[in-house]
Amino acid sequence: MTTNPPARDPADLHAELERVWRNPTGWRALTIVNHTTVGLRFMVTGFVFFLVAGVLAMLMRSQLALPGQSFMSAQAYQQAFTAHGTMMMFLFAVPMVEGLACYLIPKMIGARDLVFPRLGAFGYWCYLFGGVIFTSSLVLGLAPDSGWFMYTPLSSRTYSPGVNADFWLIGITFVEISSVAGAVELLVSILRTRAPGMALHRMPIFAWYILVTSVMILVGFPPLILGSILLELERAAGWAFFDVNRGGDPLLWQHLFWLFGHPEVYIIFLPAAGVVSTLVPVFARRPLVSYRWTVVAVVTTGFISFGLWVHHMFTVGIPLLAMAFFSAASMLVAVPTGIQIFVWLATLWTGRPEMRIPMLWLVGFLVVFVAGGLTGVMLALVPFDWQVHDTHFVVAHMHYVLVGGVLFPLLAGLYYWLPLATGRMPTEWLARWGFWLTFIGFNGTFLVMHWTGLLGMPRRIYTYEAGLGWELPNLVSSIFGFVMAAGIAMVVVDLATHARVGRRAPRNPWGADTLEWACAMPPAPYNFASQARIEARHPLWEQPRLPESIERGMHALAHARHGRRETFGTDPITGEPREVIHLPGNSWWPLTAAAAIGLVCIGLLTKVHALAIVAAIAAFAALLRWSWENGMHPSCAPQDDDVPPGLRLHSRTFDGPGLWGMGSTLLADTALYGSLVFGWLYLWVVAPEFEPPAQSPVSATALAAAAALATAAAGSLRHVQAHLRRGHDGRLVPGLVLATLLGAAHCAVLGWQIAQAPLVPQRSAHDAVMIFMLIYAVVHGALATVTTALQVLRVRHRYVGAFAPYEPAVLLQLWWFSAGIAWATALVLPGAPLVLGVLR
Repeated sequence: MTTNPPARDPADLHAELERVWRNPTGWRALTIVNHTTVGLRFMVTGFVFFLVAGVLAMLMRSQLALPGQSFMSAQAYQQAFTAHGTMMMFLFAVPMVEGLACYLIPKMIGARDLVFPRLGAFGYWCYLFGGVIFTSSLVLGLAPDSGWFMYTPLSSRTYSPGVNADFWLIGITFVEISSVAGAVELLVSILRTRAPGMALHRMPIFAWYILVTSVMILVGFPPLILGSILLELERAAGWAFFDVNRGGDPLLWQHLFWLFGHPEVYIIFLPAAGVVSTLVPVFARRPLVSYRWTVVAVVTTGFISFGLWVHHMFTVGIPLLAMAFFSAASMLVAVPTGIQIFVWLATLWTGRPEMRIPMLWLVGFLVVFVAGGLTGVMLALVPFDWQVHDTHFVVAHMHYVLVGGVLFPLLAGLYYWLPLATGRMPTEWLARWGFWLTFIGFNGTFLVMHWTGLLGMPRRIYTYEAGLGWELPNLVSSIFGFVMAAGIAMVVVDLATHARVGRRAPRNPWGADTLEWACAMPPAPYNFASQARIEARHPLWEQPRLPESIERGMHALAHARHGRRETFGTDPITGEPREVIHLPGNSWWPLTAAAAIGLVCIGLLTKVHALAIVAAIAAFAALLRWSWENGMHPSCAPQDDDVPPGLRLHSRTFDGPGLWGMGSTLLADTALYGSLVFGWLYLWVVAPEFEPPAQSPVSATALAAAAALATAAAGSLRHVQAHLRRGHDGRLVPGLVLATLLGAAHCAVLGWQIAQAPLVPQRSAHDAVMIFMLIYAVVHGALATVTTALQVLRVRHRYVGAFAPYEPAVLLQLWWFSAGIAWATALVLPGAPLVLGVLR
């Protein structure tokens, strides 16, 4: 199946692959979907946002350097700290780690590209447009000023009447689409496209970190997306979710935000820790101590991080028992984190460490992050948290964890992989100056800030009076802040100039063990001229000549005569080949769809609703047209032969990556719906003014009928799939048409319920949540119905049939999910008055 072919001339092989994989230039460069280019775009864009946020930080430190300054007004300061936090968390940290993963993962696991390259490009454009929309608020003087956490009621229409908060809600939600898209792509790629023979226990440790992080994003981000939609609906349309007078509760926002916010800390820390676990063995010259325990610690960290969100809310008045539970959980997370730290120390202790530039940043990380972890344990203690809550102590702790735990490892990684991306080495003296200035400046800024916090200085104040004892520590923090800025400037100069002045890097300059160093420097768009079988955890240490044999085409898939972009699809556990995945090429559709969604956002911000509606229709049309070019479409799979013996192209099987992609997307969807049900139950039980009617305003019978119709549609599609598995497609079109008609009936019943039920979402939180849940159900039903109708057309074009049975199986998952949502809605909405009415 993967018998090694004879060697080929590397130049001929490269030319053949280049014809299929090459990236266009000029304006058509906007169509590039290759993961190397998309990953670099993510990182460069993220670094630009990081620099803008850094300038805002320096403005704030200038304002606080002396008491009673008027360098900035209170309004400008509030906008600056809100934009600084938002940009660092949403526009730098997450996109940066996703961009790094996007660039590295296929190379590390021996694949030629990510499994959904157009989705990756779409994610980048969403990120760029969302970031530009948010940043434009600074230029327009309309930046949000409620803090990066946007607590209600401060961010509600009453206290933030302008469009400032809308820039945050709409722009950042747009960016979140990018994060979820990236998580789906990385999760499926790691599980399904590893090199032949690369079983889970042989996977690079960095891939484990990204795997866990991807699942965390899919579960952790939807609560914030939901919260942002609800808050924007309250601000723009007057719906009641967080308004106490109409039965809402501002604390519901805090729960939704921190359900996202605390896992977010680990979402950006774990990939950075993955960089540490990858680099430490290289510079210690030995394998990582206890690979298995490290994996267990990473998975455990990801799991526990979802049980900590309330430790940000110790002062809002939650019950003591709940605080005790979340305090214990907060301290418990130190255990898996401690395991990783001891693994790194043990690896260094038993190795022969070399203090080169990346290693310098790693040592800085260990010092700073351990200090941040210790203050984290202090804050997990409820009495201590009560004393320092909302002071500069918390600000200092947060920066020690995030800058120490994320920025330092990321810079270590950038210096480490820089030669791979450009083929040149960094400038040694400039890099060392950059590190020491940053390290000294950082500690001088934030170590002192702990003391300022203990002296009682609140965060988020733009000035203070003299004589409170805060003058000297603030002046010291500000001076060292500029020292740190000088260090970052040196790093930027080094990164920007090394491509011209840096010396040429030899192949694998650090003596690394992982597969990315088997690529050319800089890598070709196809990564590997042939795909080797990998049965070792440290392939380049055990097979030093592997890069040469790959380059000479002495492994599988060493040609591109068919004109396809392809990579192996392998078993998620054993890594054994199951099919050949054909990948779509460059396209305008990701950019077109993202631009149309961007216009929707602009239409909503400017209140030009006609523009928003037209753009929404255009975005939906672009997405449908994009989906047309998948599967058997000639642009993806020009031929169906010429694959290794025993394998088939994925669109000719029941086992393509789309199944996993749909499953991953529905996991995020489930998290969003679960958050919605949580909010509904929370308001019923906790909100003091929540007043449900004595009898449910929706018909249980009608909702049950709608759910039955959705289930019947899923059953029809299931019947179709069963026939396809037996190799018959005679009932394919009738089955799809029947599912479409049942889906349309399902939507009609739900639409009728929305129209006739006496629900006024502006009047009460009860009505607002109820009608939102109904709309949620009908949107999913409509999506499943339209895509099923599209399948009928694809059958007529012979993109789907017994020879290509894969797409109905993907669609079936969406139908089962829609039916599940319909049944949950039918049970929750009419059933809540019966059960929760008793509890209240």
